[in-house]
Amino acid sequence: MHHVLDIDQLRTFLAIAELGSFTKAGEAVHKTQSAVSMQMRRLEERVGLAIFVKDGRQSRLTEDGERLIEYARRIILLNDQTLSAFGGRTEVGRVKLGIPDDYADRLLPRVLAAFARLNPAIEVQVECASSSKTYAAVRNGELDVAIITSAESQDMSGEVIRREPLHWVTSSSHFAHTSETVRLAIGAPSCCWRRLAMEALDRVSRAYSISYVSSSAAALVGAVQAGLAVTVFPESAVREGMRILDEKDGFPGLPHCDISLLRSDSARAPMHDTLCNHIVAAIGNVSIGMAAE
Repeated sequence: MHHVLDIDQLRTFLAIAELGSFTKAGEAVHKTQSAVSMQMRRLEERVGLAIFVKDGRQSRLTEDGERLIEYARRIILLNDQTLSAFGGRTEVGRVKLGIPDDYADRLLPRVLAAFARLNPAIEVQVECASSSKTYAAVRNGELDVAIITSAESQDMSGEVIRREPLHWVTSSSHFAHTSETVRLAIGAPSCCWRRLAMEALDRVSRAYSISYVSSSAAALVGAVQAGLAVTVFPESAVREGMRILDEKDGFPGLPHCDISLLRSDSARAPMHDTLCNHIVAAIGNVSIGMAAE
């Protein structure tokens, strides 16, 4: 007897493969962890093979599970394309997403590539701008959803989904941080990290000069990696070839940085929920569990 594969089970399976855990997959597909586990047991029964194996407290894909990924992607894509072509109910449309430049090159490839594979009928249009501009665009209805960054006391409300420390960063192969007057590569005057950096150095009477100003994270990275200046970055934005500085190097501690999710009042369709749930599951460390089943 031939078994028919269940699209919903395949979608959950692919979410696990993309996001790396049963817990995060459950957040992304609106299911409890127990429901996810039940679906995967049933999927294994349908394919007649084990697709997960226990590895300590976590589960990982077997070789057959890895083989199933591409088949699942193709089946889901064909299913969604067919429903869309014949006017069936599937999540289809375009979502306008804003994201600050600081995180675009680190988060976008991983997060949005996984989202596209899970939801091929939803187009995500991305606009990169500063958090303050992105925040205003969402409030004005120009963007549907946004990821914004802020520091303690900054007045930009949103659902905090990730919290991480801010660091002083220099080149790992140069010595800009040892100068008597520290040369800073920093954002525009509206950048909260610029204000925090200046206030922190003023508190310890450390001399500094603002040598490079840019709203582009790539430009700041270039200045730091060339050994021309020191900057302030959140933990997840620190690149290879950079060294984190601390009080032993003469740089005072900095507050944490919050990554928040924001959506406009009009962005309440299922496709908006789907993208928001995926972002929280992919990068959140505040409101969701990090461990797998």
